[in-house]
Amino acid sequence: MKSIGIVRRIDEMGRIVIPKEIRKTLRINNNDSIEIYIEGEDKIILKKYSLLKKIDDFTQKFVDSMYAFIKHNIIITDTKDVIAVAGSNKKNYINQPISENLENSILRRENILEKYQKDFELIKDKKESGTYTISTIIANGDAVGLVVITSNGEEIGLVEEKMAKIASQFLGKYLEQ
Repeated sequence: MKSIGIVRRIDEMGRIVIPKEIRKTLRINNNDSIEIYIEGEDKIILKKYSLLKKIDDFTQKFVDSMYAFIKHNIIITDTKDVIAVAGSNKKNYINQPISENLENSILRRENILEKYQKDFELIKDKKESGTYTISTIIANGDAVGLVVITSNGEEIGLVEEKMAKIASQFLGKYLEQ
C-alpha cells in the first residue's frame, strides 16, 4: 500500500474528505460511487465503483458476438474507462481511460450517428478518423457507460446505429436485474 502522508479528521457526521489531489489522480468526480471494504481490523479500503466492470467478462463475450456479425470495432465503456473491445483496436483500447468527449457524451446521455468521415478521440490523447455511432447505457436512471461502434474503412450507417442502441438498452436492462 502506498502512503502519501495526508491525515484527515472524521467530522461529527462520520464524513471524511478525500483530498482533491487524490480525487484528480484517480479521476473521482462528485456523485461518483465508491465501494467501501474492511481489511483486517484497522484498514478501510475505498475503491471506485463501476457497475459495468462487475460484468466485464459478460460484456466482452457480448461484443465478440456482435463483432462476428457486423465486423466493425465495438467498444463498451463505463463512465471512465474502456471495459470491453472487439475488433482491430482491442489491444490499444482495453482498460484505457476514455476521452473527455466521451465522458461528456455520457453526461448528456447522447446517441450519435456520424455517417461522414470525421476526426474523433475515444481514448485520451489518441485521435482517429472515421465514422462512428455512440449510444448511452442507462441503468436504474443513471448513465453508466457507452456502446461505441467505429468503422473499419466502411461507413457506419443506420444498421450499426440500431445495433448500438439495442446493445446499450440490453446492457442497461441486464444491469438493472
